[in-house]
Amino acid sequence: MDLKQLQYFIAVIEHMNYSKAAEKLHISQPSLSNAIKKLEQEVGSSLLERNTRNLHLTEAGQLLYERAKVILKNMEVLKIEMDEVIVHGTSDLTIGVMESIKHWLPKAIVEYKKVYPQMKFHLVDILGSKRVKKSLKSYKTHVIITNQLIDDEELEVKCLYEERLVAVLPLNHPLAEKEVLSISDLGNEPFIISTDGFQTRQDILKAFENAGQEINVQFEIERFETAVSLVRENLGITILPENYLQGPTAKTIVQKEIDCPHLQRNVYLVYLKNRHLPFAIRQFIEGVMQYFASKT
Repeated sequence: MDLKQLQYFIAVIEHMNYSKAAEKLHISQPSLSNAIKKLEQEVGSSLLERNTRNLHLTEAGQLLYERAKVILKNMEVLKIEMDEVIVHGTSDLTIGVMESIKHWLPKAIVEYKKVYPQMKFHLVDILGSKRVKKSLKSYKTHVIITNQLIDDEELEVKCLYEERLVAVLPLNHPLAEKEVLSISDLGNEPFIISTDGFQTRQDILKAFENAGQEINVQFEIERFETAVSLVRENLGITILPENYLQGPTAKTIVQKEIDCPHLQRNVYLVYLKNRHLPFAIRQFIEGVMQYFASKT
């Protein structure tokens, strides 16, 4: 049997209809029927039970279907990996990122570019554990930097650092005079928070819940940049990762520590365990790990 036969067989099973499968495969129905018959002859067993209306898998057909899907998936992966090694191994690197790493990631890339100046970077926003898993397992990204702790045996998860979530206030806000804030200090303030699906939102809501404090949500945003702009215009307060608030942004607002053990998070680097990563990409991962190891 060959890969084309397996592709034909899987198409028939997925549609449970020869004419629809033939249409998808862009071949004639008689050609598809003959290919399946030939496959059955080669394996020495009937794979499909046919009646006037329906198709049903035999036990042998079920086994072949399950194994064939794995074989074809592995062939797709092999093609991607061979292409990376031969064509793109030292020229393309796709990283899933989140907004709060904007200040340190360029520094890590600068160091990496000294050794691999020709590497082209594709930086894409990947948020939420489901999207992280899907992106890595579909080979859309090589590595992802996320604050989601992901429990998946197919993924390698390395902790890069821990950071606090801090209160962000307008420059002239009365609370700016306090050294450390409490959740109760923030309870009556108009609050700016991320939309559903963001881990930061979950962390903030959990902190308020644990403190027995209501939260007065006035704005829901998708980007921290928007939150800072709203704070700057005295429209409310927010809580953001401290690493995001580096550079020029820090001069336009006030940030304050919050006395709350729940308002901290880890940032992770995640990649697929069994994926073959070209040497140049493995060097990037090692470089990021060393970048943070040197700061501890």
